[in-house]
Amino acid sequence: MSTIDWIVLALTLFGIILFGVWKSRGQKNLDSYFLGNQSMPAYIVLFSIIGTQASAITFLSAPGQAYTDGMRFVQYYFGLPLAMVILCVTFVPIFHRLKVYTAYEYLEQRFDSKTRHLASFLFLLQRGLSTGISIYAPSLILSSLLGWDIYLTNMIMGGLLIIYTVSGGTKAISYTQTQQLVIIFGAMFLAGYMVIHMLPPEMKFTDVLNIAGKSGKLNVITTGFDQNGFNWKDKYNIFSGVIGGFFLALSYFGTDQSQVGRYLTAKSIKESRQGLLMNGLIKIPMQFLILLVGVLVFTFYCTFQGPVYYNTKILESTYKSEYGNELKFVEDKYHQVQDKKREAALGLLQSGKEENQSAYQENSGKLKSLETEALVLRKDAAGIIHKANPSADVADTNYIFLHFVIANLPKGLVGLIVAIIFLAAWGSIAAALNSLASCSVIDWHHRIRQKERSENRDLKLSRYYTFAWGIFSIAVAQIAGQMGSLIEAVNILGSLFYGTILGIFVIAFYLKHISGNAVFYSAVITECLVIFIYVKDVVSFLWLNAIGCILAVLIALILEMFLKKPKNNLSA
Repeated sequence: MSTIDWIVLALTLFGIILFGVWKSRGQKNLDSYFLGNQSMPAYIVLFSIIGTQASAITFLSAPGQAYTDGMRFVQYYFGLPLAMVILCVTFVPIFHRLKVYTAYEYLEQRFDSKTRHLASFLFLLQRGLSTGISIYAPSLILSSLLGWDIYLTNMIMGGLLIIYTVSGGTKAISYTQTQQLVIIFGAMFLAGYMVIHMLPPEMKFTDVLNIAGKSGKLNVITTGFDQNGFNWKDKYNIFSGVIGGFFLALSYFGTDQSQVGRYLTAKSIKESRQGLLMNGLIKIPMQFLILLVGVLVFTFYCTFQGPVYYNTKILESTYKSEYGNELKFVEDKYHQVQDKKREAALGLLQSGKEENQSAYQENSGKLKSLETEALVLRKDAAGIIHKANPSADVADTNYIFLHFVIANLPKGLVGLIVAIIFLAAWGSIAAALNSLASCSVIDWHHRIRQKERSENRDLKLSRYYTFAWGIFSIAVAQIAGQMGSLIEAVNILGSLFYGTILGIFVIAFYLKHISGNAVFYSAVITECLVIFIYVKDVVSFLWLNAIGCILAVLIALILEMFLKKPKNNLSA
């Protein structure tokens, strides 16, 4: 990066940190550290919810996801609006009425302590692992920019985040996320504009979409059906998105403390509901536009040469190995295909303007077949890289957008784009660490060690746990490079646990006759079954959310018939 880029990056990051520290002054107890004294207006709740969900992975990996697989990933969010409505009707008023710090406190009142601890443990496990992956994403940037070892950059990034989160608390997180998202949306808009601006002058925006569509990248709606019927292993389609996505969103926003903690900071039930409902309206268009940036980058590389593999550091090291000539042969073929793609893309536009249908159809078919050929060559290159370095991450999805930014955008804007990825990481990871600390203190430490407490001691304890989870997440980040597409890795990890946790809450809210013993053993059995289904690759990961929830409910109903029913202490 240039000097101007480093200045823009430094000013943006330090400005956000100072703003957060200023907003977090006056912390005295758990209410201020974890709930911000429940003083947040609806718009802060909204930006905090979006900022927690939209991590650096969203802005780093999603454009690469669209580049390689098209727009169909947006279907992942189609079940979210309905989930927001149900949350507003059921979850929000219960959590506010009981004045809980964590979602899992309610489970002890409804069932027993072991059920509360099981749900809290499942959350701590999956959120701790996911946070490690989220730390790895911005570490990629430092590693690519400075040529540093990824393990070192993980420690640097994690260390900065620990300092930021331990000192800030939830109020600082919520307010800084608002500023972060304003900068993020502005920078992503500029990035999309610059892609179009750098294309050949004869290409209009509609031409860009036309090329992307003929290359199979505008696949916003897919059914999941093929010649053999419905493909349950198809990751993203309208059915898995609406059904599996609904269960995932309901669990994520309704039972994941990193999100529950966001809307528990609201002034009232009304403010919480407004934040969630606005999130349901905004999230799909937001994700659509982020993916569209990836499609624009794909079209850019249809007209300009791009590398066969976008992690240039690993690409260069492979060239120096014994497999260098083999990789060079594949890359030369790839560049030849790219030259043909450029000819076909420009021919498509020209034949369209001349209304030459036969030439238009011919170029359209060429574009699609050439894209298939290009994907095969990229896989061949990844295979060669893996032979040269078996420990390397052969999926370069996470590097595509970053490579485009660094190689093509003007000075100043590169620094701003890099800054937004850092900001997104800080917002989501800080919220995650804050939620991990709140569960550790409220659900575990206070329950195990019930000696006399003070506000000052509790505040210090919360910061110690925040620090400890930060160290754990850094350790996870050190192995995150083997997980492929980061945005998929995070969602797969959540899907392994969310269905079971959601099933526990569904039983708590709607099946009042089921006791703690039945739901506890049902959850244990269900979690084992979900992991087994995933390992055996029976269905795509989105379906695991629905399967986990339904299994937890059904097994609990069966177990209740055989277990003695204890008295409940509280009805929802």
